[in-house]
Amino acid sequence: MNPKTNGEIGMKIRKIGKYCAPFLALAMLASPLANEAQAGPSIEFGDDGQGILKIDYKAQFQVVSRDTGSGETGDDATNTMGFRRNRLAFIGAWGDMYGIYVQTDYFENTAISTLGQNTTSYDPSDDYFSLIDAQIRIKFNDMAHLRVGKFKANLTRENLEDCYQPLTLDRSKFLAEPFVISRDIGMSLWGNLVDNKVQYKIDLLEGKPAKQVSGNTGDTLGSNFRYSGRVHVSLLEPESGYGYRGTYLGTKKVLTIGAAMQHEDDLVYKNDNKDGAESYNAYTVDLFTEIPVPAVGTFTLSAAYADFDFGDRGLNSDNTLGNDAASNKGGERDGYYVKAGYMLPTLPLQIFGRMETWTFAELNGIMDHELNWMGVGANYYVRNQDVKVTLEYSTVQFDDRDTADDISTIVAQLQFMY
Repeated sequence: MNPKTNGEIGMKIRKIGKYCAPFLALAMLASPLANEAQAGPSIEFGDDGQGILKIDYKAQFQVVSRDTGSGETGDDATNTMGFRRNRLAFIGAWGDMYGIYVQTDYFENTAISTLGQNTTSYDPSDDYFSLIDAQIRIKFNDMAHLRVGKFKANLTRENLEDCYQPLTLDRSKFLAEPFVISRDIGMSLWGNLVDNKVQYKIDLLEGKPAKQVSGNTGDTLGSNFRYSGRVHVSLLEPESGYGYRGTYLGTKKVLTIGAAMQHEDDLVYKNDNKDGAESYNAYTVDLFTEIPVPAVGTFTLSAAYADFDFGDRGLNSDNTLGNDAASNKGGERDGYYVKAGYMLPTLPLQIFGRMETWTFAELNGIMDHELNWMGVGANYYVRNQDVKVTLEYSTVQFDDRDTADDISTIVAQLQFMY
């Protein structure tokens, strides 16, 4: 892949820099909000007060500028703003054994997509409320918890990281599990062993939704369950919760190594002629460490490799891979990310950087297409994670530049949790 010259990079930065003025608004908002964030309200019920229901509101508002996508030729910058996440959550418990978690999100269609620009006309009906989490939780003991309903499947570490407590602006755009994105429906048995140093998770999931098979979309493949298994080992302080954080802001000394696998039988056809089926297999390995050093600062490093495999799919008559649903951004691929951060010892400012390299079985009509994603930015914690301002600059560089232009994006985000 041919690297960009310094002059080309400079032109991109100057071009996108023209549109940075609105981002200052987010920084100015931080001050008056500092004293307003607080824990959401809690309601106690039951004869002995053993029932508790807590209500949380969590939002991430973004101002985004991309150096392409608008104008007659599509070469002008695109500027937009709106909510990345806009959620209301209900967390309940009855004693020490039973609990629930229900979370809604108001989704707003955006002009900017992961690798390009949405070209369809805006339709307000495309905005909608979604029930993204709905879980019944049962705790038998520390070694055995059961989660039933709609939840994050236990494959990649970063998908399990709290999206309101990340290190970088957001998780990878290329880690989505096929056909289900980040949530799935099913059951998960998980627990902690060896003084919370070892954690296991075992999932039985719906996988590819039944409504996408037999008689509904012309896809006559059978409907099979998906299976996931994950384990991690904490060599320093344990990470014993169901999910993770992208940073602990220097409150813990952590070194965790994890691995996971996922499988679903007969997920996709070999080609568009439906000559047989191929199963889906995925695996990942990951590492996370955060070390606070007194009077020096906190250092964070996280890395992972993931492979999403759809077997031996054949070629169609036009030399493209069979089954479009198994190709492109959310299809067959493998790659890795590395992200690192440094938090100052006396100022709530955290600087971060991130790089990713992914190879897609097919992307933009090109087989074995590689892209590199790189980003740098900073988090300013007004009130820990409750009120936070993030600024990130990122670039996407494609291996085959005849089919897609490189992309530069600046995002300013205000996070507020109540």
